[in-house]
Amino acid sequence: MNGNPRTDGPSQENQASEAATATAASETSTEQQETQAQEAAPAVDPERERLEAELSTARRRVDQLARAYQELEKDREEFKQRLTRERERMMDVERGNVATVLLEAVDELDRCLSMSGGDVSSPLAQGVKMIRDGLLSKLQQSGIERLQVVGLPYNPNTAEATDMELTTNPDEDQKVVAEARAGYRLKDRIIRPARVKVAKYVAPAQA
Repeated sequence: MNGNPRTDGPSQENQASEAATATAASETSTEQQETQAQEAAPAVDPERERLEAELSTARRRVDQLARAYQELEKDREEFKQRLTRERERMMDVERGNVATVLLEAVDELDRCLSMSGGDVSSPLAQGVKMIRDGLLSKLQQSGIERLQVVGLPYNPNTAEATDMELTTNPDEDQKVVAEARAGYRLKDRIIRPARVKVAKYVAPAQA
């Protein structure tokens, strides 16, 4: 050994220099990759962005108009239905008014038949009965129905109590026992209430 340092391996300075060179090369490669990525990315087109924004706005407007049109169609259909119901109601009212006049004529014919003393065999009575039945048939064809009230509990919505009959039978209390004038209805509307006699229960006197 002559006391001189060994020179067969790389010195520390050489190792540091090589490391610095490798780091610089790595940073340079990273910067190059970023630059290439930026160059490869498509450039932002302001005109395209404006057109896309206008398209989105137009689509929203179309949706709003479509909903508004649907609401308008719904309102129009509901209005047509209300108009149809109102027209039918007015027609029923007018039909009921005409029917009331005809029913008064039927009442007059009934009185004529009752004054004949029950003899319906005469030509006059048969003619009167034929006219009466013809009027009632026409009324029934137009939807007019006669109310059935005799034997049923008295209902002030369908009949007017014009007379009272006392009864000792509690089962007949507040029941219609006779009809002075027939009542009629058109669909669910009473066009003429019946005039009836109503039974009233009275307990029998104790002996």
